[in-house]
Amino acid sequence: MTSAWFLRFGVIFALIGIALGIYMGKAHDFTLTTVHAHINLVGWVSFFLAGLFYAVRPAADNRLAVAHIAAALPGMISLTTGIFGSVTGQAWGPPVAILGAFLVLAGFLLLTINVFRHGEGPRQA
Repeated sequence: MTSAWFLRFGVIFALIGIALGIYMGKAHDFTLTTVHAHINLVGWVSFFLAGLFYAVRPAADNRLAVAHIAAALPGMISLTTGIFGSVTGQAWGPPVAILGAFLVLAGFLLLTINVFRHGEGPRQA
């Protein structure tokens, strides 16, 4: 069932990223471009791809997958919040971004283990 959570959060991050992009374009203020990029790539793309992987490889939707989302979701929120703080000159920004980056990394390491354990399936022509 982890696949469904990754897919749901993926599309939520897509909507947030699109909304931020529209706001930046309308305001002609691209200060938050880095935040926008991370929301779209780490949030939308990575979460949605992980959800698809867990959906097509049900054996991989296991405790490692649960640990993956438990690290990746707060990591994604911390990373993008910290980047926002950094680009707007907040002292708390860099440490929050670093914490988030390490949580995202931990999630990707768990996904990597799962892909290597369960990524190969029957081949079809």
